[in-house]
Amino acid sequence: MAVINVTHTNFDELLKSEKPVLLDFYADWCNPCRMVAPLVHEIAEEHPEYTVGKINVDVEAALAARFGIASIPTLIVLRDGKIAAQSAGARPKAQILAMLEG
Repeated sequence: MAVINVTHTNFDELLKSEKPVLLDFYADWCNPCRMVAPLVHEIAEEHPEYTVGKINVDVEAALAARFGIASIPTLIVLRDGKIAAQSAGARPKAQILAMLEG
Protein backbone atom coordinates (compact mmCIF):
# COMPACT_ATOMS: atom_id res chain seq x y z
CA MET A 1 0.00 0.00 0.00
CA ALA A 2 1.26 3.46 -0.80
CA VAL A 3 1.96 6.20 1.72
CA ILE A 4 -0.89 8.69 1.95
CA ASN A 5 -0.10 12.40 1.74
CA VAL A 6 -2.18 13.62 4.68
CA THR A 7 -3.76 17.06 4.57
CA HIS A 8 -6.45 18.85 6.54
CA THR A 9 -8.95 17.74 3.87
CA ASN A 10 -8.39 13.98 4.25
CA PHE A 11 -7.26 13.76 7.89
CA ASP A 12 -10.69 13.11 9.41
CA GLU A 13 -11.14 10.17 7.06
CA LEU A 14 -7.87 8.68 8.37
CA LEU A 15 -9.19 8.86 11.92
CA LYS A 16 -11.96 6.45 10.89
CA SER A 17 -9.48 3.77 9.76
CA GLU A 18 -10.04 0.35 11.30
CA LYS A 19 -6.31 -0.34 10.85
CA PRO A 20 -3.60 1.14 13.07
CA VAL A 21 -2.40 4.39 11.47
CA LEU A 22 1.24 5.49 11.36
CA LEU A 23 1.67 9.24 10.88
CA ASP A 24 5.07 10.67 9.97
CA PHE A 25 5.29 14.39 10.72
CA TYR A 26 8.18 15.75 8.64
CA ALA A 27 9.61 18.66 6.66
CA ASP A 28 11.48 18.52 3.35
CA TRP A 29 14.48 20.40 4.79
CA CYS A 30 14.88 18.04 7.79
CA ASN A 31 17.82 15.61 7.50
CA PRO A 32 16.58 13.13 10.14
CA CYS A 33 13.20 13.18 8.37
CA ARG A 34 14.93 12.17 5.14
CA MET A 35 16.54 9.25 7.02
CA VAL A 36 13.17 8.01 8.29
CA ALA A 37 11.25 8.51 5.02
CA PRO A 38 12.48 5.35 3.24
CA LEU A 39 11.65 3.26 6.31
CA VAL A 40 8.12 4.67 6.42
CA HIS A 41 7.69 3.85 2.72
CA GLU A 42 9.01 0.30 3.26
CA ILE A 43 6.56 -0.26 6.11
CA ALA A 44 3.69 0.98 3.93
CA GLU A 45 4.66 -1.42 1.12
CA GLU A 46 5.44 -4.43 3.32
CA HIS A 47 2.60 -4.13 5.84
CA PRO A 48 -0.85 -3.63 4.30
CA GLU A 49 -2.35 -4.19 7.75
CA TYR A 50 -1.35 -0.61 8.58
CA THR A 51 -2.40 2.72 7.12
CA VAL A 52 0.64 4.96 6.66
CA GLY A 53 0.53 8.70 6.14
CA LYS A 54 2.99 11.58 5.95
CA ILE A 55 2.21 15.10 7.13
CA ASN A 56 4.42 17.98 5.99
CA VAL A 57 4.51 20.31 9.00
CA ASP A 58 5.40 23.31 6.83
CA VAL A 59 2.26 22.84 4.74
CA GLU A 60 -0.08 21.47 7.43
CA ALA A 61 0.88 23.59 10.43
CA ALA A 62 -2.60 23.27 11.94
CA LEU A 63 -2.36 19.47 12.01
CA ALA A 64 1.11 19.69 13.56
CA ALA A 65 -0.25 22.07 16.21
CA ARG A 66 -3.23 19.77 16.86
CA PHE A 67 -0.76 17.04 17.87
CA GLY A 68 1.64 19.39 19.67
CA ILE A 69 4.52 18.57 17.34
CA ALA A 70 7.60 20.31 18.75
CA SER A 71 10.33 18.44 16.87
CA ILE A 72 10.55 16.43 13.69
CA PRO A 73 10.46 13.75 12.63
CA THR A 74 7.68 12.71 14.99
CA LEU A 75 5.97 9.38 14.46
CA ILE A 76 2.51 8.81 15.91
CA VAL A 77 0.48 5.61 15.93
CA LEU A 78 -3.29 6.01 16.10
CA ARG A 79 -5.70 3.26 17.07
CA ASP A 80 -9.42 3.99 16.91
CA GLY A 81 -8.56 7.65 16.29
CA LYS A 82 -6.55 7.99 19.51
CA ILE A 83 -2.79 8.22 20.06
CA ALA A 84 -1.44 4.78 21.01
CA ALA A 85 2.28 5.57 20.64
CA GLN A 86 4.45 8.58 19.85
CA SER A 87 8.16 9.02 19.20
CA ALA A 88 10.27 12.05 18.25
CA GLY A 89 13.51 11.75 16.32
CA ALA A 90 14.83 9.26 13.81
CA ARG A 91 14.15 5.63 14.71
CA PRO A 92 15.23 2.34 13.14
CA LYS A 93 12.61 0.33 11.28
CA ALA A 94 12.36 -2.27 14.07
CA GLN A 95 11.42 0.40 16.61
CA ILE A 96 8.80 1.88 14.29
CA LEU A 97 7.27 -1.56 13.75
CA ALA A 98 7.31 -2.18 17.51
CA MET A 99 5.28 1.02 17.98
CA LEU A 100 2.71 -0.30 15.49
CA GLU A 101 2.55 -3.75 17.05
CA GLY A 102 2.38 -2.49 20.63
